[in-house]
Amino acid sequence: MTDSSLTPRTRRRRPTGEVVLGVDTHRDARVAAVLSLVGAVIGTEEFPATAAGFRELLQWASGLGMVRRAGLEGTGSFGAALSRYLLAQGVEVLDVNRPDRTDRRQRGKSDPLDAQNAARAVLSGRARARAKSGDGPVQIARMYKLTKGSAVKARTQAINQLKAVLVSADPDGPAGRAGRAGQPGTLPYLRTVRRRQQERRGR
Repeated sequence: MTDSSLTPRTRRRRPTGEVVLGVDTHRDARVAAVLSLVGAVIGTEEFPATAAGFRELLQWASGLGMVRRAGLEGTGSFGAALSRYLLAQGVEVLDVNRPDRTDRRQRGKSDPLDAQNAARAVLSGRARARAKSGDGPVQIARMYKLTKGSAVKARTQAINQLKAVLVSADPDGPAGRAGRAGQPGTLPYLRTVRRRQQERRGR
């Protein structure tokens, strides 16, 4: 996922001034870059996408200077958990747009460079949208929508699997006809089968 341009982890030292943190987010890892206020790269490092990894990331960055601002890609997706953690620690988090896909194809994918560019977006003022805390009504509504969508998708997949089982088990019988009839035919057939099974148990 990342490339060899990651620099060795910078040894912690006494903070000498304010720095800006930039993070390129992925499903399993976070690549962080720390820049000085004049844009010099102080260090880059990769951390796991876990609570312990978030703590280690901030401790590492704080060992290079005073972290007051951070630019993150994907604060509403892969970067949401890290964003909430940094906000809780008093760091101002700004949402950074992911690089244009055409530009990525031209220069190649580089996670450390993306992390550095996230920090540069903060320094230049291009990143202005503050990340949301993710614990208010809007986030609750978003989670409800995602959960509902996942439930509907899982239900559809389960019904499709049942139809396939019915058709393969009894192609020319009632089960096969019910499976080929789609959901309106499958569900009533399954209810009938279940009722008959319950009746047999009650005898």
